[in-house]
Amino acid sequence: MKQLMTILAAALMLTAFSACDGSVYYDRQQNVNEYGWLPTDSVCFDVEATDTVTPYNFLIEVRNSVSYPYSNTFLFIRTTFPDGSYAQDTMEYPLADPTGKWYGKRAGRYVDTRYYFKRNARFPMEGVYHFAVTNGMRDSAIAGLKDVGFRVEFCNLK
Repeated sequence: MKQLMTILAAALMLTAFSACDGSVYYDRQQNVNEYGWLPTDSVCFDVEATDTVTPYNFLIEVRNSVSYPYSNTFLFIRTTFPDGSYAQDTMEYPLADPTGKWYGKRAGRYVDTRYYFKRNARFPMEGVYHFAVTNGMRDSAIAGLKDVGFRVEFCNLK
């Protein structure tokens, strides 16, 4: 009986790890100038789309220092499609609650937060999509943001 339980536990763990393993389609982070990210400096991500049927979740990842002076950040996201057309989005990402407690995972002096940009969306055409993320805050340079990431996950249609 003990051996059967061990085998079942191992099979369950293998299934859980393999289910998580294939869920990420694209995941990259880029550094921004932590001492002053200018609104003219974009971080760019190129995602190759070969499947126009499968739904995906698109996420933005932000790493900020605990000295970041605001409870949120605004980002401009420009998506350039393979045919050259584009879409522009302005997104507000809350980073802390009204009391100043950070929402993300804190490790040392940095906090990692991940938010949905688009949910259950499909690539409308095959080709390379170019995502340019830019500081959308009113200040001329934002200090305290360290990295910006872009992640595409397969939708979990349960």
